[in-house]
Amino acid sequence: MSEATLETHSFQAEIKQLLDLVVHSLYTDREIFLRELISNASDSMEKLRHLQGTEKDIHDAALPLEIHVTTDKEAKTLTIADHGIGMTRGELVENLGTIAHSGTKAFLTAMKDSGNSPANMIGQFGVGFYAAFMVAEKVEVFSRSWRAEGEELLWTSDGVSGYSIEDASGLQRGVKIVLHLKEEHVEYAEESRVKHLIERYSNFVGFPIHLNGERINQVEALWLKNKSDVTEEEYKAFYEFACHAYDAPSYRLHFSADAPITINALVFVPNENMERWGMNKTEPAVALYCKKVLIDPSPKGLLPDWMRFLKGVIDSADIPLNISRETMQDSALVRKLGSVISKRVVKMFEKEAEADPEKFQAFYKKFDRFFKEGVAMDHANKDGLAKLLRFESSMTEEGKLASFADYLTRAKDGQDKIYYLVGASRAQLETSPYVEAFKARGLEVVYFTDAVDEYVVETLGEFEGKKLVSISHAGVELDDSESAGEALGAEETEKLCAFLKEELGEKVTAVASGKRLVDSPVIALVPQDGMTSQMRRMMKAMDENFKDEVKVELEINPRHPLVKKLAETSGSNPELAKLVASQLLDNALIAAGLLDDARDTVKRMNALMERAMG
Repeated sequence: MSEATLETHSFQAEIKQLLDLVVHSLYTDREIFLRELISNASDSMEKLRHLQGTEKDIHDAALPLEIHVTTDKEAKTLTIADHGIGMTRGELVENLGTIAHSGTKAFLTAMKDSGNSPANMIGQFGVGFYAAFMVAEKVEVFSRSWRAEGEELLWTSDGVSGYSIEDASGLQRGVKIVLHLKEEHVEYAEESRVKHLIERYSNFVGFPIHLNGERINQVEALWLKNKSDVTEEEYKAFYEFACHAYDAPSYRLHFSADAPITINALVFVPNENMERWGMNKTEPAVALYCKKVLIDPSPKGLLPDWMRFLKGVIDSADIPLNISRETMQDSALVRKLGSVISKRVVKMFEKEAEADPEKFQAFYKKFDRFFKEGVAMDHANKDGLAKLLRFESSMTEEGKLASFADYLTRAKDGQDKIYYLVGASRAQLETSPYVEAFKARGLEVVYFTDAVDEYVVETLGEFEGKKLVSISHAGVELDDSESAGEALGAEETEKLCAFLKEELGEKVTAVASGKRLVDSPVIALVPQDGMTSQMRRMMKAMDENFKDEVKVELEINPRHPLVKKLAETSGSNPELAKLVASQLLDNALIAAGLLDDARDTVKRMNALMERAMG
């Protein structure tokens, strides 16, 4: 090159400041420089594609729209070339060397306003080209504009002092960027390293990407296609490649939306829950893309945490390409995106559960913990998730699950509550004295047997206006029913209740006759503000020193032979009656799962058996 063709330019002070930020603190992941440069190349060819529809005189019109990446270990260079619109001399100055372009001036102004904190500014302005200087000591940009009269030019800079522009020769239309790598970053001249980065960040760019002559991005961005244009085989291949999965997914959600935010999503529901097998907590696996370019493969905070079992892709053209992981959780746009997607996912599950209840039931048994976690933690989707909860009940066959909606179809006329009971197993709940009165009246009781169920149902509170009521708590009112056997008289009952309260003392808050029992003599009811057995077990599991003095309301069955005999014995043989009273309370506590120490119970039982045997 002759000296006459060489132009040298100094960087403005602002450009130097910007370069220093990019190289040292703007991007948290240095490797994303390649993503930025490939995205720029893709944008350039997209512009050329549009020009092909309006302009006739395009230089090198027959050139295919492709990106070529070349590594050279010996020369320690990495080259990214495209056949896009290219740049003229003026555009090289404007695009690569002037502060007025690419939003960089606004970027630096915002930087000053934020107290020179780049963390809050990332992703708001297009400064992607300068990422090249994170790994390169010198960058060469060969450019030939699409215009017929365009020059062949070379822009060169070390990213510090300034840049030069000179004539070049033998160039095709587009831009070729040659990165002369810093010694500490020569790994980016390794083909395997670069291939990994292309597959990770740029695999779904809409143009072919060749690395050292080999096509890298073979799988299409299916999420941008119409569902009717995608075959099951293509979905399967995409699921295996993009989601690193080899099972057949249980469900699939593929949709597009333009408002309130532009979204294209393809989300899969796997067939197996790895957390169920004792694996570590699943990491989010729905990747976030912007215009087919990866922003984050595992974005935390994009979707509610309970959806972490989902796999797939969410693409939004409205998300800034340069957004960082640090700022994603603070972005109102990302929160809006997550809100729209999560509601769609819940709706998808609703439709699938209705379309094929048996399939959903089998799926739910594997993934139930996630839905319960969602009810407890995801307030925005709580009502939708409540429709997805499944359980056994006093009116379902063992192993068969029902929903709250199913429950309401079987509810009595005028029934304004949904009754439930929490326990260790269905077998235990089926024989529980709590259920007796409800079965006798034809009232269905939901059986919750998971350790987290009680917390979940208390968080939920109600379903479609019907209050969820635990039948182990005091205060549940029931209608009168026809009961077999003659009951104690009112005066005898009152006397017996007073006797029991005096004998049992502070162990019970109250003793009263009730309508709950059919076959059992007494029942222990947890006060409305008291802890049930399940809740106490959870508290003990979290804190081995946890202690909670058990106080219950005791309800007696005035028709039961043992209760009637006790009323008689309380006057004729008070000592025996006291033993029986304490034993009845302990029996009730055992049935409720509230007895922690049975040593006194065993001694008393032995004493009662001695008396019974004479």
